[in-house]
Amino acid sequence: MKERNEWCFACGKLNPIGLKMQFSEEGEKYIAHFTPGPEHQGYDGIMHGGLIGTLLDEIMARYPYAKGLNAVTARLEVRYRQPTPIGQTLTVAGWMVERRGRRIEMAGSVALADGTVTAEGKATVMVVEEVRP
Repeated sequence: MKERNEWCFACGKLNPIGLKMQFSEEGEKYIAHFTPGPEHQGYDGIMHGGLIGTLLDEIMARYPYAKGLNAVTARLEVRYRQPTPIGQTLTVAGWMVERRGRRIEMAGSVALADGTVTAEGKATVMVVEEVRP
């Protein structure tokens, strides 16, 4: 069976410039670990804010996918709490807050190894199809 979404910028295995995020479930949360390098910075030593938004968007929209739902982001809000340094492994987490029909409210965070949250996200994702057979 052919893999889906192999060229996704955030998680695609075939995208040579992608982030290649990998995911796991831990309780009610969906988790990814990512270590930004110098190619991911905006200001010297600080991860580019748009890429932080990408990490949060991916973890929040991907969680429903892991549950057998193909969902797309309808609204994304990012709150930057402090600069996110490059060269440190980040824990990106997403979790479901509420589901009403096709609309799912999600939350997410980006944290340093010591647990310090550098960014938080909220998203509304819309289910477009069931992907389970």
